[in-house]
Amino acid sequence: MEQQKLPNATLILVFGILSIVTCCCYGIIGLILGIVAIVLANKATKVYAENPEGYTGFQNVKTGKILAIIGIVLSALYLLFVLWAVTTFGWDTMQDQELLQERIQEMMGQ
Repeated sequence: MEQQKLPNATLILVFGILSIVTCCCYGIIGLILGIVAIVLANKATKVYAENPEGYTGFQNVKTGKILAIIGIVLSALYLLFVLWAVTTFGWDTMQDQELLQERIQEMMGQ
């Protein structure tokens, strides 16, 4: 029996890497890519568990899933930081660098 490449193994790895790289895009893109990578990894793991001798590329699935988890955590933290900054300083202040620096100095008590 010839071994087949596990479906979406490379895609899972790429999405896992991209979820880390794009976590600073307000956290949204990295979160989406990470969740998609984990869903695909879970499906690929089920397929692999049914017939481990019939598939190759499970290492890519495991690595992609780990990277996706890291990307989700980083994206969630960055998203929470952005939400905190917007609620604390306001959206208009976030758009004006000088005003933002003034508000931060006021907050620090200087």
